[in-house]
Amino acid sequence: MKMTDIKRPLWAQTTKEMQDYYDNEWGIECHDDRQLFEMLSLETYQIGLSWQTVLNKREAFNQAFYHYDIDRVSSMTDEDVDKLLQNPQIIRNRRKLESTIHNAQVILRIIKTSGSFDNYLWSLSEDFPVVIKVGEDDVLPPKTDLSIEITNQLKKTGFKMVGPVTIFSFMQAAGLVNGRLDNQAQ
Repeated sequence: MKMTDIKRPLWAQTTKEMQDYYDNEWGIECHDDRQLFEMLSLETYQIGLSWQTVLNKREAFNQAFYHYDIDRVSSMTDEDVDKLLQNPQIIRNRRKLESTIHNAQVILRIIKTSGSFDNYLWSLSEDFPVVIKVGEDDVLPPKTDLSIEITNQLKKTGFKMVGPVTIFSFMQAAGLVNGRLDNQAQ
């Protein structure tokens, strides 16, 4: 499919960054632990903010968190958080920054027990993406029964800054939920 043939929802037509994000990432199945960690982290930064704000600061977050190298992030300290709080290029919310480090530590434990973060996540959705049929201007629900269920499991596992709305957004971003317009013919 050529990029010009991609059907986009209205939200993905607002800026070039949103268009690129939709065309190349959003709703496309992800099975890479590092990228899944990044996507989860970005969703936690977005809490209370616009997605455009997060995209604008994405590269700075990549720099700040070693391109989401799970081992390196899991080793970051309170001193590192204090330094990050001085960085105007990122969203400077202590709880969000600390949750990134904490969640990296949880992911490392998951990798030891499940083989990968990918295996763990996809097993929560029964290894198949949930397909949602939507139109160009449809608004997806903020959460679903599955996002509530997965949130509860993530919290039991130890994750922080994960609520059903954040997790539903993450599930869409990582392709665990496929609400892309180009899936409508399937």
